[in-house]
This record gives sequence, structure tokens and C-alpha cells, in this order.
Amino acid sequence: MPHQESSSLPFGQHVPLSSISGPTYVTAQLLVQQIAYKLSDKIFSYSPETFDLDVALKEWAAKQEKNIHGYATTVLPSQTRVGAGAIALGYIFSPDFDTTKRHIPQSLVAPSGSLQQLRGTLDQLSLLYGVSSPFVGHVAAVDYSDNNGLVANYDSALRLAEDLGLGLVSSTSTYEAQHMALFSTLLASLLPTLHIYDGVRTARETLRVVDALSESGVADLYTKLSSEVSKLNTRLDTAGKVVELLKAFNDELGTIYQPFEYHGHETPDVVLVAFGSVETQVAKQVLSKIAADGAKVGVINVRIYRPFIEEAFLKAIPASTRTIAVLGQVTDELAVEDEATQSALYSDVLTAVTFSGQFESEPEVLDIKYTPGQTFTPQGLVNTLHKIFGNEGEAKPLPSLIQAQQYTFWDLDNSAAVNSPSQIGGILSKESTSNVYVNTTFDNLTQGGVVRTDLRSAKVALEAPYDIVEADTIVVGDEKILQEVDVAKSLAPGSKVIVKISGFKDEDVEKKLPVSFRKSIQEKSVELYILDVAASPAFEKDPAAAKLLLELAFFKVALPETTSKDLAVLATEGQTPTLEQATESLETCFRKFEVPAAWAEVEADAVEASLPITIQNNSFVAHQKEEVEDVFELHDWQAVAKALTFKEAYGAESSLRPDLSVKTATITVKENRRLTPSDYDRNIFNIEFDLGNSGLTYKIGEALGIHAENDEDEVNQFIEFYGLNPEDLVQVPSREDNSVLEVRTVFQALVHNVDILGKPPKRFYEALAEFATDETEKSKLESLGSQSGAEEFKRRSEVDTVNYVDVLHEFKSAHPSFHDLLKIVSPSKRREYSIASAQAVTPNSVTLMIVAVDWVDPKGRKRYGHATRFLARLPVGAKVTASVKPSVMKLPTKDTAPLIMAGLGTGLAPFRAFVQYRAMQKAQGKEIGSILLYLGSRHQREEYLYGEEWEAYLAAGVVTLVGAAFSRDQPQKIYIQDRMRQTLKEIAKAYLDEEGSFYLCGPTWPVPDVTKVLEEAIAFRAKETGKKVDPHKEIEKLKEEGRYVLEVY
Repeated sequence: MPHQESSSLPFGQHVPLSSISGPTYVTAQLLVQQIAYKLSDKIFSYSPETFDLDVALKEWAAKQEKNIHGYATTVLPSQTRVGAGAIALGYIFSPDFDTTKRHIPQSLVAPSGSLQQLRGTLDQLSLLYGVSSPFVGHVAAVDYSDNNGLVANYDSALRLAEDLGLGLVSSTSTYEAQHMALFSTLLASLLPTLHIYDGVRTARETLRVVDALSESGVADLYTKLSSEVSKLNTRLDTAGKVVELLKAFNDELGTIYQPFEYHGHETPDVVLVAFGSVETQVAKQVLSKIAADGAKVGVINVRIYRPFIEEAFLKAIPASTRTIAVLGQVTDELAVEDEATQSALYSDVLTAVTFSGQFESEPEVLDIKYTPGQTFTPQGLVNTLHKIFGNEGEAKPLPSLIQAQQYTFWDLDNSAAVNSPSQIGGILSKESTSNVYVNTTFDNLTQGGVVRTDLRSAKVALEAPYDIVEADTIVVGDEKILQEVDVAKSLAPGSKVIVKISGFKDEDVEKKLPVSFRKSIQEKSVELYILDVAASPAFEKDPAAAKLLLELAFFKVALPETTSKDLAVLATEGQTPTLEQATESLETCFRKFEVPAAWAEVEADAVEASLPITIQNNSFVAHQKEEVEDVFELHDWQAVAKALTFKEAYGAESSLRPDLSVKTATITVKENRRLTPSDYDRNIFNIEFDLGNSGLTYKIGEALGIHAENDEDEVNQFIEFYGLNPEDLVQVPSREDNSVLEVRTVFQALVHNVDILGKPPKRFYEALAEFATDETEKSKLESLGSQSGAEEFKRRSEVDTVNYVDVLHEFKSAHPSFHDLLKIVSPSKRREYSIASAQAVTPNSVTLMIVAVDWVDPKGRKRYGHATRFLARLPVGAKVTASVKPSVMKLPTKDTAPLIMAGLGTGLAPFRAFVQYRAMQKAQGKEIGSILLYLGSRHQREEYLYGEEWEAYLAAGVVTLVGAAFSRDQPQKIYIQDRMRQTLKEIAKAYLDEEGSFYLCGPTWPVPDVTKVLEEAIAFRAKETGKKVDPHKEIEKLKEEGRYVLEVY
């Protein structure tokens, strides 16, 4: 099987443009690209590198495939950034534009996450559309969320279309992606149009479409219908023209597409309104199913959102409807909880219903808000509806909505067998009466990279944009996955599971398989099969052979009727092992394991903590684990000039800024004020930055990353000692993104990019030993880099606090060249500090509270913390490079939820932001929850940090209680946990009765003591109410609910 090119291609393989026709295996993304390529003059692509939204476009363009206009479409890949679409505007409105092409569409391919950067372009385009070419944007609804990974973001597109007057058309499935892409292109003759579809799942599912339009079919249909656009009744408004165009489209194709499509009971009481590919498919399937069973429910799926054709929408609502529940996407959980925030779809539905005048009894309209991170599944939708309409207990399990053979494959992403499911799917797809479905999910954060692939096979068309929950067979390619995921949860009763375990022994089975897994497969009567490749030594160390064995094991268990002829494609012709050799070896390394009845009798408390039933989809590609070694070279200015002048020869590029993974901004010091007395031994200071026009934004609780500079005097001393020319030029990793190289002088590199004054790790000693010419020094360095020198290394690092410069001074015979030195000295890292302000309160500034770190080493030298010294010295007006880092410190979604906060020293910083925000809410007349603030430091006079502010907030009724612990102001030391214990009753009320959240920020040492106080509060409340609870387990529960949050260091 060829190498997998992209998950956005069917079975991961490129498809010739000419082969898309009739019954064929496709992805929605492939069909969208086909329409864009065949109909467009130019395609402006803003696909992030790993998203592969344009992978087929670039392949076809490279082969000079022709569009319907008789020439090769130009594909222009670009990076997403502010002003990203300027190149498109420049082309469309250029004075040199070939006016004979004015009628030919220009297309955009982009993820919805880039729409904000493209807003300015789309706004200008909308304003000047009367003199523009038709413009259609094919938008994959996909964005990245820190908490949820890859998510289908529709909200930005819905609001953008409304704000800018754009058309917005949705594809609800792969089966109609080609049609809707074509219809949207036709609609672009009337107004600039966005065609949107799920970019996380629908765009990448491989499945069979029986009526895919061929190249000639696309050309004929577009040519015929584009001529109809000019004949539309000029007296009609845009909405009227859209209706007429859709009618002509249906007449030509024999389809029955409508702007709004109803599915469900003939006389429903409750009707949902849904938008989005997965949302509409799940709602259609679920509500059609339960309506057939008698439930009086239905759903209206929105196909054309803009223009919102009210007459068509009202026509789609059955007369019996009493309640309309709008499934409306909003930006985040705060928007879900905020009653003042409405989803875009709800606003349109409410307006249409309220002003219609057609209902005898107007239906109630509900806004069922959800975030892009919420996954829609059939059972999940049933559960949601069950709660929405006030039903007690749990919803009944929903029977499977599809009739298919279902298989799930789990593997590590560096496994040779990671692409086996696609290859197996390819074999199954050869059967002309079968419909095969393949979807792959990548989680780069679990076990260094885990991949899940769902494979379905059925005799009918498959529409199932959700995970398999009742698999007939599950294959686990590595036993370690069982420690991270509850794989067995998705097994159907009486199903089969294959686990690959190396060196398997019956007596070790309970060590290899988790308790919960063993219990589950016994209860479900699952057949367990073990593949032990180590039992066949000739195959064990050959990844290709191990892959073949796994594939044959699957076919033997799941599809034993598969013929040798069909399986022949699994083995590589002319190479070992042959199919016959592998089949023979399978007899020795693959067997059924009889599941003991005792596995079902595991005590409940012996079962491990519950595991997730699937992984987080946070990438479209496997995790890249191999690091390419960078070459850092010294140059003079002439060498750089040559590279910039003769770019092709030197492979150089000119760019304003590389496309960095960390978004940095330049901010200006507004205030740098010491909070502790000048004669006090600790310098704790408040530093405030003016954001100006930097565009930097931050959320409450987040951290600010400061890209500090090394001390220039110390850098100059090192340059002199090491014999360097400070003006020489060198390529070094950017401090914003170590994967990006930039050209600096040696002096600039040492100040900005290289952590030369930082602590060297053990690997530095080991690497430096390679350059030592003195045998004694070489031996000493090797020892420090090995386990034998661990104790001395620890002393050097923690007691002597030596830096890279100290080591180079000590071992003078080890003198790598500067570019070799750059390879073994770590790049400068940003230092992160909790933000002590709320941007909603101070929109143009950001504040930090920092303690300057300094100490005297054993040699009597004064040493300093790299970043805190840099920040403490900054004068007002100084420029600083900064970036924002997300944090676990987040306010509860409910404003009325109490806050219990414990901050030690500068750990108070995020709580200042919390209180600022709650104070603003109170000033706006909103009800806020109680705030219990506990703070700890050494002395009140010197270290009552922001004390005046806390007292003012207390007097204003914003803060309910301040428990200040100044440990050294009295003979007996008082710590923060002591102040908390004195107010146990208040904590119990705020934390337990009123469902508040607890936060601790600061050093790690008080965590056990503070947690013990919380357990005491739980026990106190349990005793009062007569309940029997385990305080420790309650704390674990609160952690899971996000109501026990630690940020410690």
C-alpha cells in the first residue's frame, strides 16, 4: 500500500481529477477541491500546513490539469495573518485585471479559524462587489482550542456573514458537499458567498458516493445554470433570487434541496433547529428514529443561512409546533452561561417567529447554546433533550442508528501498522456492493501520539459522523493504550478484541491488562485474542512483518471468509515475509485467550480511576518526533548580502516575520513600581505595560510570557573571553519559535536568543566532553554527564548554581566553535508570570507582580534571576517582547459562584485579576458570589501586597473575607492554612453549599496542609447534615469538576 499522503484524501491517497465520477470513494474535502479547481480562475488558499485543505488542489495544479475555462487554475497558498487576503483584493481589483475573465469565479479555501484575519478583505470585497468577479469561499469549520483540540467552529462564520452581508450555505454531509460547493459558486454571481462544512470530521471521512459528478458533468451543469442566473427576475430581492436559483438547481439535478428542511413527526410538539454538518446529520437521524417510535418531535436543518429566507423558514415549521429549540453555537462556556449572550441562529429564529403573525399560539423559542468543543453524538443529543425538557432520571439508551459491521483500531502513531485500517478499508471497498467508511483521529498528547481509526462496512450508504460505540471487533496495536483509554467501553456485547502484547505469558495477564478492561470484556462476553509477535523471532524485529501479522490477525477474527487473493495486496511482492510465511507464523504467535469468569468479580474499589472512552482530536497528522539538526553558521555581511540578492541559488526568503507558533507582541513599560520598602531584603515590584496597538489580548487567569534579554555587560565579558567578533553574523533559533531560524550578530544572538547565562542540563556536559582536548577535563565532563556524576551535578546545579559561562571557564580545553556551541546551549526561553489584571477592566494595559530573584553563591558572587533582573531594571517607555500563555486559573462560568482563593506572596497576582473583574460586575449591577481571600507572606508592614486594594474591596462588599497570615509578625508562626482553619464554617458554606471554586497559587509546600483544611470543611459539613462522606474522595470529585485548582511552582 502506498504511503499515506493525507487524512483529507480518500484512504489517504491522491486521486486523479479525471477519476472523480459516478460511484467512487471520496472525502468531502476532495469534492470541494474538485469544484473549486474546475470552476475557478484563481484559488487563494489559507490552509495551515497540517490541515491539507488544498493538498489535491496543489497536486492538480502541478500537473497542469485544466479547468472548465480551458486553462490550469492557479493555486496560491498563503499564510494566515492580519491582512491575509490583501493578495486576493489586489488581484481582483487590479487595473491590469483581464476583464474577459471578470465572469469567472475567484475562490478561497480556508479554515473558519482564519476568518477573523480575512475579515477586512471580505468586508472590502462586499462593499465593492458590483465591480468584482464572483467570489466564493469554501470554509472548513475547524479551529484549534487549548482545552478541546480541533473543534468545528461555525459561530465565527455565522456572525461574519451577518455583519458583512455575505451568503452562507452549509453542506450537511459528504454526499452533498459537491452539490453545495457548486451551488455556492453559482450563488456567488449574486453576492459574495461562503460555503461551510465540518472540517474536523465530515471533510476527512472516506466513504462511497454513488453519483459524484464527473469533470464533464460539473462543466455542463455550471454552464447551463450560470446562464440562468442572468435571467432571474430583476424585480426579486436577493432572497427571492436565491429561491429561484435553488429551484433551477433542483430541476437540473433531480434533487429536492430546500433552504430549510424538516425531518420528523408529522404533528410535532417540539422542533429543533440545527446548523452544521455533524449537528444536522445527528439531529436528523435521532429525531427521525424517535419520531418513528411515536415521539412528537422533529428538526429543521438549515441549509441556506444567509440570506435568511424567513418565508421559507416559517413554511418549514409544522403548525402543531409548541416549542422551537435552537441548537445555537457560541464561542465558549462563558457565552453558554451568560444569559445575555444569544446564539446567532437563535436571534434569526426568534425574530422570524415573533414577527410572523402566522401562529394562533406562538411557539416558545429556546436557545440551546453549545460550544465548538462539544461533540455531537446520537446518545448525547438524546441526553441533552432529556434534560432540556425536564424529564427525570437518565435517558434510555438509543439503539444503533446504522446497520453495519463496525471495527475500531487503536495504535501508537509511530507504529508500522498505523495505516493498516485504511489498507483494510481499501480491500473491503473492492466489493462493489459494499459501502466502506474510514475516519482517523490523531491525539498527539497521549502516550506521545495515539491514533484511533473507525472502519465501517455496510450494504447501504453510510452517514455516521460520530465515533463507533458498539464495535464488532477492536484491535489494540499497543498494550500501553489500555492504560490511557477505556477501549472496552466501545465494544458490543459478544464482540471480539485483539491486543498486541510482546512477550505475553498467561501468568502476567493481570499485569498487562487493566482491571477495568478485564472486568468489562468478561461482563460483555467479549472474545479476547492475543498477538505476541515475540513468539516468532524472525518477525519480531521487522516492523513490516509485524504489521502484516496484525492485519492477518484482524481478518482471521473479524472477516474469516476473506480469500487469499484479496489478502495478497497486504504483502509486498518479492519481499519477505510472503503472505504464506506470515499466515504460517500466525499459528504460533496469535491465539484466543479464555476469559476467566473471575474477572467479572473484581471488587468495585479495585477498579482504576475512570478513563476516557476515546482520545482528543488535536491534530490531523502524527506527532513529529524526529528532530532535524539545525546548522548554525557564522557569516560576514557579504555572505548575507549574496543570499538576499541571489535567493534561488542560496535558498533564501525575504519575509516581514516568519509564521511563528507563538504569537508575540511588543508592549511598552507604563509603570515599574516597587511594592516593598527599599530597605527590605526582598524586591517585589508591580510592573504595568501599555498594550498600545500591539493587538495583545489576554483572559483572566492567563500568564504573560516575557522574552527577557541577557545582561549586556556579562555578554560582552563572555565574547572577550571566548574570542568572538560581536559583529559576525550567525543563524540562530528565533526566541519566539525555536523551529524558525533568524540572522543575528553574535552580540545580538547572545543577548536575545541563547541562554548562555542559564543553568546547563546534564546533556550539556556530555556534549561538551566531545570537544575537550585535555583528557582529565574530558573524563570529568563525561562523568558529570553520566549517572556516576549525578550527585556532583546536582550540587553544581542547586548549590553552586553554575551557568554555561562558568563551565566553559572551568573546562578551557573544551572550546567548541560558536556554531557548535549554539547546538549544545539551550535557546533562550520565555519566563511566564501570572497576570495581575483583568483586560475587561484595564483594556489597554497588562500588569504583573514579580519578586526579584537574587542570591549569593558559595564563591561569594551575587547571582540574579535572568528574567526578574531584566524586568526590575526596565525604565518607563522600554519595549518588551511578550506573549500570552493559557492557564488552569479560570473564573467559574457562573458569576454567583463563590471564589475561595489562597495566594502566597506573588501567588496573589491572578486573584487580583479575579477580584478586579468581579468588582466590575458588581458595579454593573450584576449579582456576584462571595469572595474569600487568604494571603500569606512574612511581614505585614513590608509584604501586605496590594493591601490597600484588598481593604477597599472588603469595604465595598466585593470581597467577603480577607484571611491574612503574616508568618513572622508574632512569636508563633501563623500560616495560610491556619487562617483558613479559623474560618471553616465560611469555607464550608461558600465551597460546598454555594458550589464555589477553590484556587491556590504559589509554592508547592502548603498544598497538603491547605488540602487538609478543605477536607476538614467537608467533614464539618457532613457531620452537620448527618451524611457519611469520604473527604479525600470528595476532593478528587471537586478536582474533576474544575472546582479545586492549583497553580504551584
